[in-house]
Amino acid sequence: MAEIEKKPVKIANFYSDSCIPCKKLSPILADLDEKYPDVYIGKVNIVYEQELIEEYSVMSSPVLIFFKNGEEVDRITGAVSKHKIEEAIEKNK
Repeated sequence: MAEIEKKPVKIANFYSDSCIPCKKLSPILADLDEKYPDVYIGKVNIVYEQELIEEYSVMSSPVLIFFKNGEEVDRITGAVSKHKIEEAIEKNK
């Protein structure tokens, strides 16, 4: 857990196992996880994490929520390009 805390940007990937756009986004996030070792990418299954869904007002999936210093700083909804996610990572470093 201490390693997670050291990473300046954290991304919560709100997804569902039955979501086709989520499945398309998964390999992109895996690539970005390797490319950006200073970014933590975590997964939140919307089927099992109802409290988090309500807390962050997630209405659909996939949703990527970017956190910095424990606060939400950005959000991307839907399956988007790798480039768009990279832009958000760079913007929020």
